[in-house]
Parts: sequence; C-alpha cells; structure tokens
Amino acid sequence: MGKPLIVVLGAGLGGTIASYEIKAAVKGRADVMTVSDTDSYSFIPSNPWVAVRWREPEAIQVHLPPVFAKKKIGFTSVGAKRLHASEKRLELNDGTSITYDYLVIATGPDLAFNEIEGLGPQGHTVSVCQTAHAADAADAFDAFVENPGPIVVGAVQGASCYGPAYEFALILDTELRRRKIRDKVPMTFVTAEPYIGHLGLDGVGDTKSLLESELRDRHIKWITNARVAKVDAGLMHVEEVNDDGSVKKAHDLPFGYSMMLPAFRGVPAVSNIEGLTNPRGFIIIDKHQRNPAFPEIFALGVCVAIPPTGPTPVPVGVPKTGFMIESMVTAIAANLALILEGREPTAEATWNAVCLADFGDGGVAFVAQPQIPPRNVNWASSGKWVHLAKIGFEKYFLRKVRKGESEPFYEKLAMHVMGIRKLRF
Repeated sequence: MGKPLIVVLGAGLGGTIASYEIKAAVKGRADVMTVSDTDSYSFIPSNPWVAVRWREPEAIQVHLPPVFAKKKIGFTSVGAKRLHASEKRLELNDGTSITYDYLVIATGPDLAFNEIEGLGPQGHTVSVCQTAHAADAADAFDAFVENPGPIVVGAVQGASCYGPAYEFALILDTELRRRKIRDKVPMTFVTAEPYIGHLGLDGVGDTKSLLESELRDRHIKWITNARVAKVDAGLMHVEEVNDDGSVKKAHDLPFGYSMMLPAFRGVPAVSNIEGLTNPRGFIIIDKHQRNPAFPEIFALGVCVAIPPTGPTPVPVGVPKTGFMIESMVTAIAANLALILEGREPTAEATWNAVCLADFGDGGVAFVAQPQIPPRNVNWASSGKWVHLAKIGFEKYFLRKVRKGESEPFYEKLAMHVMGIRKLRF
C-alpha cells in the first residue's frame, strides 16, 4: 500500500500556505499534492496598489512550480472541473482525475458579478479582486485621469469583503491629490453595510468613527444600506434601504470610474453537492474545519460557510481575513497529523483577525479576537505607521511563499508575545 494522498484544492493565500504546513505536519506519512488553475501565486492584498500602478503585477506574484518541487509537493495548474465527493475523486479540466484520501478545499470564491446587470470587468465597473482585474483597472484609471469626473467605489449587496473597498477609495484619493486633480473628482462610497466601518463584522473597536472621519476629511460622500439595482455605462442605480427593507431613496450616481466589490459564491467545481455546500456553494464545516457529511474533506478560507454576524437591512457577508485563514490552515494541518496517527481531530482555529487597511498615506489597523463577536480583544487604531506596516507585511509574506514556509519561528514568537494565537487551547 502506498502512502495516503492529501490533495489541496487551490493555491491562493490559504491553499499555498496549507500545502507547506500540511507537508511539514504529516512528517512523510502522507503525500501532498496541490491542484490550482494557475501556476502563479498573487498577493491579493496588494491589488489596490496595482490598480493605481504603485505595483506592477509581477512584483506581487510568485511562480509556484519550482517552490513546490523543492518542497516535494505535487502540483498541477490544470484546474479542477468537478469534485465527486462520494467517490473521493477530483475531476480535472483535462479529463483526468485524482483519487484522494483527504481533500482540503481552499478555492477562494467565485465572483458573482453577473448577479447585478452591468457590474464587473465585463460590464461597466472595474475590479481589484484578482491581479489581472487590477491590471485592467490600472489601464482604465490611466484613461480616467486624462478626462477626470465622478468616482463611485464600494461593495454591493451580499459582499463579504469590505476592507479593500475602503482601501481603494482612499488610495484613489491619495493618488488623485498627488496628481493635483482631486478637486475635479467628486467621490461617493456605496456600501451594503448598515453603517460605515461595519466591515461585515459589526465593527471592530472604533472602526465606525475612524473610517467615517477618514471619508469626511477626504470629502468622500457615502451611502449605507445600499442595494445596487443596475449599472449602466457611466451611471449606477442605487437604492438606499430603510431598516425594514423598504426603499428610502433612489440614487442615480454618474461616474467616470467605478470599482464595486461583488458578492461571493462557491466555485462551480464544488457547488451543489448535497451535504458539502450551502445554497451559495460555500463549504459546510465543523469546529475542526471538517465537513460533517464527508469527514475526509476539510475546508478553509473564503470558500467556508460562515453565517452573518446578525440581521441587516441589506445582505452583508462575513469576511475571511488573512490571519483568520492562516489559523484555519494550522488547525487542518494539526488535525490531519492526528488522523494519520490514528487519533481523532481536536485542533480548533481561533479565527482571530489582524488586519492592515492601507490608505496610501496612512491607514487603519485592527485586531479582533476572535473575528466573530463577542470578542476577547476588540481594538482598532490609525496612522501613517499602518501604510509602512502593510508594505513590510507584503514583502515578508511574499518571501514566505517563495521560500515555501508557512510560519517561521520568529513570526510565531512575535504573535505569541502579542497574545495572538492560531489555535484554541
């Protein structure tokens, strides 16, 4: 009998780090293989910088095959067509299949632009959700600054990632001021959140006041409880909703440039599998990151099903932030090691959140322990140091990916000193 095979589906932030950490945790008792639809890792948090040409795409990408080969992790960039969970089989896009013993789903989301007419790169708004999208957004921004006009930035109903929307609005403000054309660009922030700084988390610390102050100081108007009905060329139709769901006011917002984050859903390869996914295609997991119906399947990151923090007039999802995802990785790696030893999984991720939101010349940082309220730690702060910290973190994380490391000793030590842990004890 050969060794058990652990397949990691996805090579984004969660999948790449999971491959490294699982390989180290199982200590040669299982083979590890990663299935991706691309051979490059992209540092998604830097996409807003790409969209204003503060970074070129290749500066935030890592070519993965040599790294995986060095770590003795199998790798293919053919991509997955369909998961056949009852057969423990992953069908690939080239018609071949991989039969696994354990599967770790880390696909990230499918971007639901088509749920709103005219939304997204195929419509009338740009995107920073993927690095290729951000590169196209940079081309559109180059054209925009030649003929400046109104800008609309935000996140539509059902979105579950709000930080990049705030980042991009404020980065645009910084760049436009540097170009000395900010006075020609009225800006509006449009969000499904019930209040500024909600972030899908019912706020963290004083994010409401901090972010309202940033928008106000930079002359950015905002509309909350917003539902985007339709996007035409140069015109966004937005319904501002009352607490009871009725329409308070209809807004027709002209724009020369717009970036709106979409709602997310599960990727087609794993959607609509009874017992595995919820109606939106997100993976159902227990406290050990394990699917109850298919116990050989684990999941982490944006593809995981998490209920909203509470009812809101317009649907608002919960974000899965970087450190939270890394805590899921550590729990899965520990649980797979236990299973291979013939023991039951016991590791639980803390789902703690440590976030740096860069505004180009400052930013907001917050720590939420755990990310979902009620919390043991609920802290937020702002200042120029956040921008510098984000630059440092980008360089550090890309170095980790290039070296095939999940969590160097000094990172673990620093987090423990601050009382920020990945696993519950």
